[in-house]
Amino acid sequence: MRSKRLVCIISVIMSALLFCGCAAENTTVEEEEPKEEKITIGFSFDSFLIERWEKDRDVFVTTAREAGVEVNVQNANGDVKTQLEQIGYFIEKKVDAIVVVAIDSGRLRGVVAEAKAAGIPVIAYDRMLKDSDADLYISFDNESVGTLMAKALVNEGHTKKALMLSGPLEDSNVTDVNKGFTNVCRKYGITVTDTFYAPNWTPESAADYLRANPTKIDEADAIMCGNDNIATQVVRVLAEHRKAGTVLVTGQDADLEACQRIVQGTQLMTVYKPVEKEAKAAADAAVSLIEGKEPRGVNKTVSDGTYDIPAIILDPIAVDKNNIDSTIIASGFHRKDEVYLYSPQ
Repeated sequence: MRSKRLVCIISVIMSALLFCGCAAENTTVEEEEPKEEKITIGFSFDSFLIERWEKDRDVFVTTAREAGVEVNVQNANGDVKTQLEQIGYFIEKKVDAIVVVAIDSGRLRGVVAEAKAAGIPVIAYDRMLKDSDADLYISFDNESVGTLMAKALVNEGHTKKALMLSGPLEDSNVTDVNKGFTNVCRKYGITVTDTFYAPNWTPESAADYLRANPTKIDEADAIMCGNDNIATQVVRVLAEHRKAGTVLVTGQDADLEACQRIVQGTQLMTVYKPVEKEAKAAADAAVSLIEGKEPRGVNKTVSDGTYDIPAIILDPIAVDKNNIDSTIIASGFHRKDEVYLYSPQ
């Protein structure tokens, strides 16, 4: 009896094993297809305090996505340590290219060297990365920006003394802009009475300087502002002294408020830099570098202090009340109803 039961148990076990074997033989294991890795560009911005950087970001991201490339945008909020960490993070994540709007053009050399050692191409966007041997520099002709500001004053015909309220010297562009401005002033006999450098491009610091030095306002026929953000604060201080529209004010970036002031008559001019061209060219160049190709549009070789690097240099445009419609509005940079909001035609 016991032996019969044993035989039954063995039969059941053998049947179960046979069934499992057949099931295993007939089971199809589907292999997962490897996921396609996205090409990624890391973009570290100085900050978004300056109005134009948001336009640069949006155009760059849109252009890159049209090419099937993702962009990881980081905002350093004007802090160099944060920007260094962001670029280090991009290297760690093995992005395919890095684009940088430098806060301090001279303090990123080490981390740029790390990126290049990891085989990641680096683009210096709008501001030079000094002594870093970046793969590409793209910007506007910054000396020309200062030249256009000064020539606008010369064309007005009565400027004898000008005050300069610039951005920080850590921004490599500031030196070039100031050079262009002072060269024209020297040529036409305009005296630069003083120069103030706004730390981290903070416009309030320029206003504080003026309020602490009211005699500088009294002796100036014109105030050259490093950008339109600074110009906004300067015009407010001039209004306090009942000199808005009397003292000539120049700026750059074609911020909306600046364009509104131009048609109102409280700002003489701004320098418009078509950021769509710069951002599109940079995105295209980044994709080309990732693919191992030469970027299109390279038209100069520029020294970063140590190395000569390929560059795409674009032309800025002087904008005043006479051509604001044909430049700013016609290009779609700002709408006509926005520009003339406080000055209906």
